[in-house]
Amino acid sequence: MEGMAVAMRDVRVRFGSVQALESISLAVAPGTILGIIGPSGAGKTTAIRVLTGAVHPDTGEVRVLGDDPKRFHRATRERIGYMPQLFVLYPELTARENVNVIGSLFGLLWRRRHKRVREVLQLVDLWDARDRRASQLSGGMQRRLELACAMVHDPQLLILDEPTAGIDPLLRQSIWQELRRLREEGRTLLITTQYVGEAEYCDAVALISEGRLVALSTPDELRRKALGGDVLEVETAEPVDLRRLPRIPGVSEVRVRGARDLLFVADEAGAATPLIIEALERAGAEVTTSREYRPSFDEVFALLVERHRAQFGPSGAGA
Repeated sequence: MEGMAVAMRDVRVRFGSVQALESISLAVAPGTILGIIGPSGAGKTTAIRVLTGAVHPDTGEVRVLGDDPKRFHRATRERIGYMPQLFVLYPELTARENVNVIGSLFGLLWRRRHKRVREVLQLVDLWDARDRRASQLSGGMQRRLELACAMVHDPQLLILDEPTAGIDPLLRQSIWQELRRLREEGRTLLITTQYVGEAEYCDAVALISEGRLVALSTPDELRRKALGGDVLEVETAEPVDLRRLPRIPGVSEVRVRGARDLLFVADEAGAATPLIIEALERAGAEVTTSREYRPSFDEVFALLVERHRAQFGPSGAGA
């Protein structure tokens, strides 16, 4: 756990009869975007609340910026920005006043605070609504205001619980561009999301289902885990009789998607491609196109969760 921005080891949390988290272990290096992805009720928010100190685990160890969240030092808290899942700002204050108050709580002096308030409100496209009360903003605008408040003091670690929920796709892309810019400056970001496709923006992805950590890896490695390796999609001019296809070194599986559409699972796509084309030609088939197959993260997510459930069965976890 040494040298990690965030680390959890064998963390378990139970609420009554519900096992919210079951043996969660992970480590996040500084300057990393970790996406915590899973369906509603998977345990994502519980994991975040453990990291902020709002929930104490029944068993296991937790370290955030070197501190135990049960006993955070003030200096550590000031290096963390947190955006909760539910709206918790001051409804009678304007958007600008909300961000200004949070900045003052973190000790930003007036000149610096004035600049940062404008910067973060412009980032989340709320500058034109800066003088509207928070209670008069739409749900999506309130989420953006919370994000601005979490970023105003320029924290070293950002913990964001569903930051893009209810936000339109164009603005979502803009927010992710800013989050990646913060990462490039050395910030560490932990981001929960139900938008599985947002895994593409992360350096690493923790996939949680029913309170268990299903997978923790880079986006590309998750694809390999879900599919069993690299996958090459090949289309032929005519249907292929797979019984005539010879064994191909490095290819572990052939899947039929259509009469002329095949998927080859290989240890390494680059090395296997010429061997696959040669084998198909020997079987009397003409290859018209071949390309590496990259499934959507919705497909990857479904495959990994289905495999996990087959292995462990329904656990009843999640909170």
